[in-house]
Amino acid sequence: MSLKPKQTDDPQNRSWLGIVIRKSTAIYTVQTDGRQQLCELSPRLRGSMAAAISRYTQRAAEHLDPLVVGDQVRYIQSGGGTGLIVELFPRRNQFSRRSAVPMPTARPHEQVIAANVDQVVPVFAAAEPAPKWNMLDRYLVAAEGAGLPATVVITKIDLAQNGNGKLDAGLVEAADEYRRIGYPVLLVSAQRGQGLDPVRQALEGRISVLLGKSGVGKTSLLNALQPGLGLRVNAVNQVTGKGKHTTTNMELFPLEFGSGGGIIDTPGVREFGLWLEDSLAVDWCFPEMRPFLGQCRFGLDCGHDQEPGCAVRAAVSNGQVHERRWRSYLQLRGEV
Repeated sequence: MSLKPKQTDDPQNRSWLGIVIRKSTAIYTVQTDGRQQLCELSPRLRGSMAAAISRYTQRAAEHLDPLVVGDQVRYIQSGGGTGLIVELFPRRNQFSRRSAVPMPTARPHEQVIAANVDQVVPVFAAAEPAPKWNMLDRYLVAAEGAGLPATVVITKIDLAQNGNGKLDAGLVEAADEYRRIGYPVLLVSAQRGQGLDPVRQALEGRISVLLGKSGVGKTSLLNALQPGLGLRVNAVNQVTGKGKHTTTNMELFPLEFGSGGGIIDTPGVREFGLWLEDSLAVDWCFPEMRPFLGQCRFGLDCGHDQEPGCAVRAAVSNGQVHERRWRSYLQLRGEV
């Protein structure tokens, strides 16, 4: 997550390459090797992005921010010690959600959460609060839609163990089902120090987006992985998480173990609408359904619900696709 400063051909006008590691309403902190620089968008760059912003209603446009954490940019020094971002480099990926619609007259739009990331890490608690698997499916579909791998972390497993240390059967079944589909599932107890090394191995050397509602134990988990990390993240979240749909203040926190890396927490994402092209994209975002797509009597027009000759429903009946996942699919498909 470091880029060396570069000098332009003009010796009087030095410029640097960097990564946006923090944003707060049009103010960005850009990191290069060994330094951090507060920056603003140059008027020229902001103007070049106006066409994209103008596609939305005025109210929605007021809440759009053209840069996100993880963006790679070029900046120059300006007066007063503030940097001026003059170029945004193409993103290799971006992780997004569907915006909340604050007014009936507003249109939903894509809200990019982070860019140039390596994986998505949904975090759920084994208990207190109980895991909501349909929410996990929503996160996983968003990751699949962005072309990003996902690693699932389940915390507080000590609260789901009986006196003999045996895990709740329903939790074990769900974890095994996601593993069968192809998603790594890591079981952790930050309180007891169980399962931390596999999580470190999954995070190191990567930029990871953490997803999970309050109460699932992210702060305790991060503190256990790296002393003080959870407290640093939580300090930012105290500001960011006040708004119901706020993702204004975001930050990339460096990891100091192994080969490094970083995490981007999403404290304001209390609701998570999917941003996909169409309902067919939802089909593809359930990996266990892919072998059966196009095999139905109605081909790709099949809704995989009540249609006769549906190959996906047949796969549900014979256990190749879990019924709960199929029902989750129907719900999410209806939203897109």
